[in-house]
Order: sequence, then C-alpha cells, then structure tokens
Amino acid sequence: MDQLPTTLIDLLSNSIILRQTIPYLPIRELRRLTLTSKALRELLYSSPDAWRHLNLTTVRRAIIDSSPIDVGGMSWRAERMDESLTEDDFYAGPLRGILGSLHSKQVLKHVSTLILDGLSVPADLVREIISEDRYRVRILSVRECKNLNLSKLQQVLRYVTRPTRAEGTPVLQAMYIFGPKDGPQLKKAIQLPDSSPSLGVMGLQGAQIGAEWNQRSSEVLHSTMSDEQSKWYGCTGRAIRRPLSDWAETLTVCKDIISFDAVLCRGPRHDITKVSSEDFLQPSIATVALGPSGCESCKTTPEIPAIFSVSSDSHLPLLGPVPSHSPTLRAALRPGKSEDSTFPRLILRCEDCLRGRWCEQCNRWWCENCYPDPVSRAHTRTEMQQLELREELQSNGWVTATTEPKLSTKVGVHRDCFECGRTCEQCKSQVIKNCRQCLAEYCFPHDEHCSEVKCGWCNYIGRRTREEF
Repeated sequence: MDQLPTTLIDLLSNSIILRQTIPYLPIRELRRLTLTSKALRELLYSSPDAWRHLNLTTVRRAIIDSSPIDVGGMSWRAERMDESLTEDDFYAGPLRGILGSLHSKQVLKHVSTLILDGLSVPADLVREIISEDRYRVRILSVRECKNLNLSKLQQVLRYVTRPTRAEGTPVLQAMYIFGPKDGPQLKKAIQLPDSSPSLGVMGLQGAQIGAEWNQRSSEVLHSTMSDEQSKWYGCTGRAIRRPLSDWAETLTVCKDIISFDAVLCRGPRHDITKVSSEDFLQPSIATVALGPSGCESCKTTPEIPAIFSVSSDSHLPLLGPVPSHSPTLRAALRPGKSEDSTFPRLILRCEDCLRGRWCEQCNRWWCENCYPDPVSRAHTRTEMQQLELREELQSNGWVTATTEPKLSTKVGVHRDCFECGRTCEQCKSQVIKNCRQCLAEYCFPHDEHCSEVKCGWCNYIGRRTREEF
C-alpha cells in the first residue's frame, strides 16, 4: 500500500512547526481552522502552543464603533443596558466577551503574550488581566489604547507591585504602553517570480508563493526590529514623547518586577548621594537617545552605559515589535549584535539632565564632568546667587570667577532659532548668518524671504521704510 501524503494535521502535530506557524495566523483564521474538522479542533484546543501568542487588534468584534448609537439597530450598542453598568464595563464589553469565550474553552490560561494595541481597554480590564488567576499573561501590549485612564492604570501597577503582594505575583513581566503600536506588515502585493523548470518542485506556483511570503515577512520583520533598535541604541535624539511626571514614580515602584518600553534616567543629578540638594532632580523617564559613543569630549559617561546580558533588566527598554515566538522578558529586551558580535551600549538621558549640554541638530552632548555648569542654568540664578557663587569660587583658589578651562572647541549649546532648537557652536555656524545691513543674526533655513547676505526683514521688498510718522 502506497504511503499517504502528509496532511495538515500531521504538520501541526509537530510542536516545533506549530509554535513557529501559529503567530503568523490571525485569531479569526485560527477559529475558522478549528471548524474544518474534529481532528484539527481537538489538536488546536488541546495544544498550549496554539494560543501562546494572542493578537486581538484585527478582530472586528473587539473594535467599538465610535459613531452615534443608531435607533432600532441590532448591534449591542443599541440595546437597552442595565442602569448599573459603569462606563468601564461598557467600553470593556467587547474584549470581555472575547476573553470570556476563550476562558470557557480552557485556552485563556495558555495565553502568554496578549496584544491589545488601539482597542478599547479600560484600566479595570488591565487590572483583571494582571491580577486574576485565570490569566497567565507575561507580555501585555496596550499601546495607543482608547478609554484607558492612565492615572487609574498607575494605581493598578503600584498595587500589584506592592511589597506585601503574594509570592510569585504578578505574572506579568513586560508591558508595552509608551511607544506607537506596530504598523501593518506585508502591505505590498506579491509578485510571483518567473518559474524555472530547473527548480523542480520548488518551481511550482504554490511553492513560489510560500517562498515569497517567507522572504517578505523576514525582510519586514528585520527592518522593523532595526528601526526600533536604532531608535533607542542609535544617536537619534528624542526616542519617545515625554510622559507625565507621575509615570517616573510608577516605574520606580515597578523596578525589577515589571519592565516597560521606557526606562528611568540614570544621570548623576538623579542620585542624591552624588550631587547637592540644589542640583538634585526628581526621577524622570529618559526620552533622549545619545548613541553608544558617549560624551563629545571624554567619550564616556558618568554612569555606566547599559549593556544587554550585563546590566540590570530595569536599565533596558522593551523593543518592538512584540516577540512572537518566545514570550519571555529576555526576548523583548534583546537587541541585535553589532558588527564586532557584541551587544551595543545604551546611553539614555532625560531632557532635564541635558538642558544646556545637548545639541538637538547633531545630537552631540557633554557630560557633567566636561561641562559642569551650563550657561542656561547660570542664567537662572539671581544676582545674589551669582555673587555668592563668585565668592565661593574665589575662596576655593580660583583667581577670578570668570576663569574657565581652555578648551580646543566651545562646549555647550544655545537656542538661536526656535525651530532649530538648542544647537552647538558647529551647527550654529552652518545655519546662523549675520545680516550685512542690520548686523543681526538670522537662521538661513527658517527665516522667510532671507538671502545669503540679508535677513528676511532687510531683504523683503515690500517692507516699510524707516520713515517717522
């Protein structure tokens, strides 16, 4: 008797193939697959690997229509609701229904990675996912979610990470919340290459479709991971928007318990043991990526740069996209290796630490050791404070309070153009010019109607003359 061909059930019965295939299959298609045969239904519902990665962003039932409620419609939004129904219960209704259906089929306990980006996710639903026993979610993504009360979410995170919590809780290890959600992948249509008879079986149309999908998916995934890594590990400037100040305290409470796609600034001014009380800064989230090279003058940093597998996990941000095959914190933190087969150095700072010492154009910066007193901070002192500082410097052996160490290049930054931001001396020389007529400085890229030799005011033909009225 001839051997029967390999079936889909035979392939999915292999745990390795199932684990590598399921993350690329939308949950809607996975549910449809369970309706094709009893054998597939029993196989998928009995396998934990089939539900380890759950992405609900593409499920239509999970999306709440923001249009006005229709009259006499058949949707759940038009039905009479209980008066005791709260606002959070209303907005969490679709997701609670989906998760409840998965729980009734005994598969919700297998979900380790849950992606809810862009959906309606109230804080009460996040509390249930983190604290209830029926959930075993390790990685949760709630980026750009609607109806999410951030203040209430912070209270939930502080409660689940309290010192008196039960041992082994919370199960959650990573939460994506600060960055943008992952964009759609594989937008372009597939163009089949010309099949060649020499390819044999691989020259068939079905094999070429699969090969083309694999190639495109790997290219998109590699480019996405490279962009996300360069945002944090490269010299890219502002990596994320500055969150609310309360989040810094929340990240401090969750330190070494729950990791986020943002980290606290580790500059020396945030450590009260290294600076005076006047220069001390409250904890803040690092939003500026400075690259691996370090300070422009000394090529290092006062704090030790964070390195994967060497530094603490709390010093490293979660990288996107959310890991598909390994629901572990290590997979979410791991960056790609450099050309020398080593992990790159991570140097992040908050804007308060970099005020007066970071160029927003070329992203060069100077540390506290090379540039201890930025001009921007000196201008904030009152006349009495400047006099006291001058007397203190003279008493410590300084010949004059205006004496500065001689440097080959000027350090520090200054704001000469609001659109350019704070720039260093080298960047200023490239964009700032002196008007030959009024002798004023102007920004050549952003000053309208200006020329190479005149500012916009002097060069504008239709301006008024200096006549006395």
